[in-house]
Amino acid sequence: MRWAVISSKMSDIEIARAANLKPITEVAAKLDLPAEALEPYGQTKAKIQASFIKSQADRPDGKLILVTAITPTPAGEGKTTTTVGIGDGLNRIGKKTIICLREPSLGPCFGMKGGAAGGGNAQVVPMEDINLHFTGDFHAIGAANNLLAALIDNHINWGNKLEIDVRRVSWNRVVDMNDRALRDIVVSMGGLGNGYPRQDSFDITVASEVMAIFCLATDLKDLEKRLGNIVVARNRAGEPVTARQLDAAGAMTVLLKDALMPNLVQTLENNPALVHGGPFANIAHGCNSVIATKTALKLADYVVTEAGFGADLGAEKFFDIKCRKVGLKPAAAVIVATVRALKMHGGVGKDDLGTENVEAVTAGCVNLERHLRNVKSFGVPVVVAINQFVADTDAELEAVRATAESVGAKAIICSHWSNGGAGTEEMAQHLVDLLEKDEANFAPIYPDEMPLWDKIKTVATKIYDAADITADAKVKKQIDALQADYGHFPICMAKTQYSFSTDPDAKGAPSGHTIPIREVRLSAGAEFVVVICGAVMTMPGLPRVPAANSIGLNSAGEIDGLF
Repeated sequence: MRWAVISSKMSDIEIARAANLKPITEVAAKLDLPAEALEPYGQTKAKIQASFIKSQADRPDGKLILVTAITPTPAGEGKTTTTVGIGDGLNRIGKKTIICLREPSLGPCFGMKGGAAGGGNAQVVPMEDINLHFTGDFHAIGAANNLLAALIDNHINWGNKLEIDVRRVSWNRVVDMNDRALRDIVVSMGGLGNGYPRQDSFDITVASEVMAIFCLATDLKDLEKRLGNIVVARNRAGEPVTARQLDAAGAMTVLLKDALMPNLVQTLENNPALVHGGPFANIAHGCNSVIATKTALKLADYVVTEAGFGADLGAEKFFDIKCRKVGLKPAAAVIVATVRALKMHGGVGKDDLGTENVEAVTAGCVNLERHLRNVKSFGVPVVVAINQFVADTDAELEAVRATAESVGAKAIICSHWSNGGAGTEEMAQHLVDLLEKDEANFAPIYPDEMPLWDKIKTVATKIYDAADITADAKVKKQIDALQADYGHFPICMAKTQYSFSTDPDAKGAPSGHTIPIREVRLSAGAEFVVVICGAVMTMPGLPRVPAANSIGLNSAGEIDGLF
């Protein structure tokens, strides 16, 4: 086996460089995907043509498996790594399987979180390309977003026929980088030739509505319709002004035409993976593109996908937004946990995670238990993947198993980081057996017709175990104003990923807290309402020592410092 010659001391990037990548046409052949259906980007990446995707519409769907996780900690959970590992495990036992992941944002890559291509012997490759510019999708999304911003200010400058109220322009510019200096700015300074000065903001690209639309659109026609529905401002009468009224949707669609085709790459074990789209789950809906997921379901018997951060954010939005909007029916869910992370939820500091502490694991398992109960409330069978670390002890692992069994789920040790697909064979077989005997009865946790305020309260009380929600009079008025025309939309909660509450330091499973609603934003094109809670930001900042400070090229022209 190739794994035997890979040292445990090798970094992720060194392991990826040691991989034996196959031409992307050979990977595609595993899916009966002909070479002429591909738009190659070099030898190891390709986009799948829209015409081929359309030709597969009448094929039956495979089974969809969601991978989510406990509440993230600095100890690490490994959701993407586990997604890759499970996909390799299913292929290893002879099941035709595709994994579907989000594309990484440059913000975390150069900040502190890192990339999103997996780790160890469970990665998608070429990881350097995937974590950096890849096929240019994010650049296209940023360009489309900022074209619309430019058209708004240009329209105001040349007479403002739509009578846009410059105090009520709600469309932000974006950049795919953490840059706190752009959170609150003034544009059009410098005199009459530069337009009318006004206050503005930047969001990170992955938080933009264009990203959300890109990931929810079913084809180019649907994409253009959704882009046209974007509400960018209010006029002087308080009525919405849309991108369609600015004649922006056509040009935005042109910029996104090629990007909308899903990206095909491979795992270290040469199994197919679609990596496409990338909204964050703490400030957006946190799922890869609908087009990639639906294409995968036509090409494979099993599709393993992920949703960002913990199940309270990513999984809830996957179920209540993505599945609701396009009729997806998830067959099962996997919750990823590590003994290390559960210790942190049990009160152990990062420096003490290597010492056995069954009591802390048991205390921290309240977090896992809450996530298990939440996912099961959507009517989906669930299993726990224990992402194994070398310091885990039998007693600690048994504590995790006992918690899972107490709520009717099985916990399975997965060693994919060190053993690749061989380390997830038991999980893969369990999932196959589970899907054969235990049919999902999936349903979102609230109906379309429920009022927006009640939808927010439902998520807060049922998923976060909050006692109530609160908002000041201005925010309540905004919600009431949206109710008339957009009350049937689902809600997209934006809050810290580090806790069930809005306090990032509240580990475990806090209960009885109040969720403060700071702001609501209409995403009319994406067809949901963003509810911003607590102090969460839609433009992150860099840490004191960003990862960018350690990234560069070595004497051989290779990238150093990138994982």
